[in-house]
Amino acid sequence: MAQILLSVIILAVGLFLLLNPQGSIEIQRKFYEKLNWRIEPISMQKEIRNTRIMGLFLIMITLSGIIYFFIMNVCYK
Repeated sequence: MAQILLSVIILAVGLFLLLNPQGSIEIQRKFYEKLNWRIEPISMQKEIRNTRIMGLFLIMITLSGIIYFFIMNVCYK
């Protein structure tokens, strides 16, 4: 049950990064400002692209894990 919950949370984070990269960048910037750090990307276009790629990667890895879990626990029992 914990694996399913964790998978759903990771999928949600991946979707957020993929669909709203600027929002996730702003969350990170505000977090670091609270720690008295100011961060600015050199190229916002590259930062948005990389954030989307990271979200897609999270989604792909999580779906692969879900498929593996399903195959190993349902098909081979």
